Amino acid sequence: MESKAVARFIRISPQKARLVADVVRGLDADKAITTLRFMPKKGAQIIRKVIESAVANASQSQEIDVDTLFVKKIYIDGGPTLKRIRPRAMGRAGRILKRTSHITVVLDEQ
Repeated sequence: MESKAVARFIRISPQKARLVADVVRGLDADKAITTLRFMPKKGAQIIRKVIESAVANASQSQEIDVDTLFVKKIYIDGGPTLKRIRPRAMGRAGRILKRTSHITVVLDEQ
């Protein structure tokens, strides 16, 4: 039985979030949360919260044993990009792209 959690419009680039997601893919849920707690990246805390949310969603079901959950799927999709302007020389403008991510975590029993 699967459990799922989604965080949308998170202000981190998908490229940076995927670096963290690749570390915990396939791990037990408890081990993944512990690993992310001590990882010094911004995306680690965000993904840890999504995994904790998926565990909490699983605990609402009577059929799922929370102790046997593992990260079956974790994927990071790009969200909308915020476009900003930075002044440049001679009246020109440079674009700044502030990217967002949609984070999806699927947990399953072993």
